[in-house]
Amino acid sequence: MAELKSMFREVLPKQGQLSVEDVTTMVLCKPKLLPLKSLTLEKLEKMQQAAQDTIHQQEMAEKEHSSK
Repeated sequence: MAELKSMFREVLPKQGQLSVEDVTTMVLCKPKLLPLKSLTLEKLEKMQQAAQDTIHQQEMAEKEHSSK
């Protein structure tokens, strides 16, 4: 493609300051999938469920012994 002449010519100031505005744009990156629950939270929930199961079993055993 042939080089086209611009309709505008570049003008640089002979005195004063030259400022350039840099427009920042957002850069999109891949989304990161985060677990809904952390491993620590899952371990704590398992420990709590195991403790509740143990207590429930003990209560059931006490009811059986008291009903005899």
